[in-house]
Amino acid sequence: MMKRLGKLAALLLGGVLALNVLAADKQLRIGTLATKNSLYHRQLMELGEAWRTAQGGNAKYLVYPDGSQGGETDMVRRMRIGQLQGGLLSVVGLREIEPSIAALQNMPLMFKSWEEVDYVREKMRPAMEKKFLDKGFVVLAWGDAGWVRFFSKEPAVRPDDFKKMKFFAWGSEVEQQEIMKSLGYTPVPLETGDILPSIQTGMINAVPSTPYFALATQIYTTASNMLELNWAPIVGALIITKKAWDDLTPEGQAAVREAGAKAGVQLRAKARQEVDDAVDAMKKRGLKVNKPNAEQMQEWNTLADNLYPRIRGKMVPADTFDEVVGHLKAYRAGKK
Repeated sequence: MMKRLGKLAALLLGGVLALNVLAADKQLRIGTLATKNSLYHRQLMELGEAWRTAQGGNAKYLVYPDGSQGGETDMVRRMRIGQLQGGLLSVVGLREIEPSIAALQNMPLMFKSWEEVDYVREKMRPAMEKKFLDKGFVVLAWGDAGWVRFFSKEPAVRPDDFKKMKFFAWGSEVEQQEIMKSLGYTPVPLETGDILPSIQTGMINAVPSTPYFALATQIYTTASNMLELNWAPIVGALIITKKAWDDLTPEGQAAVREAGAKAGVQLRAKARQEVDDAVDAMKKRGLKVNKPNAEQMQEWNTLADNLYPRIRGKMVPADTFDEVVGHLKAYRAGKK
């Protein structure tokens, strides 16, 4: 009798320990380059509260901001081996999973407005989300972070003005670096955390960046000239691994879906407003804004036209490139 009770106690104890392990495993760890307390960080924390409430128990939601988990390529690798369950990433990281996403960001001067970006993304979203799912990732929200502008130490308005400068380039985007070199530009591959010290020491003297990022990281204090040219939108998404998604309770999935959709709307609306706010804030602190005239703008459009054949099929899959062009033609025809 005592033996049976002993076995029963051992089984009960084992069950309790198993439950404790299960509860401890309820962790959602999200990485991002976004700075702590930024709009993007705050939205991630709100989503985490919704998930934690739905999951219950000892569920833990951890956000690692400021690139503390490495660059976006590193974060994707960490997700694949289970060190992270998700990430708020730009196209730089997302294309490591699904290359066709590059069409939303790596086609310079293709998009003329946020309305065009929204239209094309919504047209492509269902098929794109299916591609990510097939690769083992669930898209929870789509966002953006403003237009890429060129920040430089010296004033520059023409494409040729930048040929004497050394450009920051994402270390993982080898194709982009090759294209830049072929056109006479000098890319210097770095990680995001290296930008500010590199521009301060002269390793680079030009940075393609959104105004919000330039303000948050203080890039503009050294690169105090900004070219007012909407080169390309920075598009991103919040993703989690399919494994992490499947581990959520149905209530957890529903809560995260709802919170993700809400976060996407807020991210897009607020981020776009913060572009103008960031420029105004930097101008008050010494930023010089240089705007190309009509003739100079034509030089930029010619550069973009020369880039497209190099980008199509190399940085952006040819069929996806053509799909974006088709959607834009349809949208613009409908606006006439």
